[in-house]
Amino acid sequence: MTVYETACGIIKKLQDRGFTAYFAGGWVRDFLMGHPSDDIDIASDASVDDIQKIFPKTIPVGIQFGIVIVVENSHHFEVATFRKDHGYQDGRRPIGFEKSTPEEDAQRRDFTINGMFYDPITKSLFDFVNGQEDLKNKVVKAIGNPHQRFLEDRLRMIRAVRYACRFHFSLDPETKQALCLHANSLFPSVAIERVWQEFTKMRRFGSFKKFILKLHETHLLGTIFKELNTLSLEELTARLHPLDHFPQEAPLLCKLLTLFPLYSLEQKFALCDKFKLSNQERENLRFYQSILLAFDKPLDLHSWAHLYAHEEVFTYLKMAIAPLQQQERSYWLQLHHERYNSLQKAIHRIKHQSPLLQSKHLIEAGIAPGITMGKLLKEGEKLAINENIDSVEILLEKLKKSPLWP
Repeated sequence: MTVYETACGIIKKLQDRGFTAYFAGGWVRDFLMGHPSDDIDIASDASVDDIQKIFPKTIPVGIQFGIVIVVENSHHFEVATFRKDHGYQDGRRPIGFEKSTPEEDAQRRDFTINGMFYDPITKSLFDFVNGQEDLKNKVVKAIGNPHQRFLEDRLRMIRAVRYACRFHFSLDPETKQALCLHANSLFPSVAIERVWQEFTKMRRFGSFKKFILKLHETHLLGTIFKELNTLSLEELTARLHPLDHFPQEAPLLCKLLTLFPLYSLEQKFALCDKFKLSNQERENLRFYQSILLAFDKPLDLHSWAHLYAHEEVFTYLKMAIAPLQQQERSYWLQLHHERYNSLQKAIHRIKHQSPLLQSKHLIEAGIAPGITMGKLLKEGEKLAINENIDSVEILLEKLKKSPLWP
């Protein structure tokens, strides 16, 4: 069964037992926009206890907020009880809640375009917040009092900007005014990791440059990055210009680094620390730095072969040449494609860890395992690639004339 069919089955089970149950939030928005997703959330007047009795496999992820994950056909669905929140603590989480109606539940949600419900059984839409009209007018508007919505959950400020950029919508004037007013209160209520998640979501949907510009316009950019607090729009636009030539698959960190053109490697890793990034993201940064340095100093073919062996090397090369003029970008890209093609044999050997010269060849030549052998193996690989040697015998003859040979 598809995700949609499975979700419909959950709705039907709840309704057959006398409960009200609808699809809620983002799925309804995307459905009305013509591109429904598999990210389906369900809202119901069933309590967590009711849900756990009806469905044999559940995960208690947020029972204190009336939320449980229902697992059906290996698909996971968040099922939440219609609720009315009892105020918020620390600018992120409600203190408590009470069961309520769909109408009241809609009033506690963030934006009108996310506040609608849909019954997939009867094909009925329930819109208590004028969400359809705002979708039609392409407006991101807070439900009710925008000041209250943002103070309840300050992460909503970044989400408002993300939705506006993702869908090419405008911000409702009152919503934007409240956002700008409260932008400097984002921290410490919001964990920096949650901010990174919002950046990551925006990267998936494109319009990243527009997202950064909108964060600047609403004063959020200077809150997230204090060093950019006084940056002019003109200077910001200039720094973001290379993004026009970044490949879509460019890592998020590399996109963000366009904001900090004078950062040292140490400062770049400090940015990784700030957002608590993974070791893989740090490795990506190290490789990107290697590519950038390769343009500053000449490298031999051996060094380029090792760089070319990276699966995403051309993504990083395109980022490195992004600040250049079109003619220069074309020149460098053609040069690297030609060099890459000429080094295919060496790249294959590096990827499969099968160098031309191996330890068995050196043992046969009388070299015992140890430090000297290690140095000779490295030198052998360099010679083989730099001088295009494809014969072990010729390579050994070359090495025997090297000062490394004992």
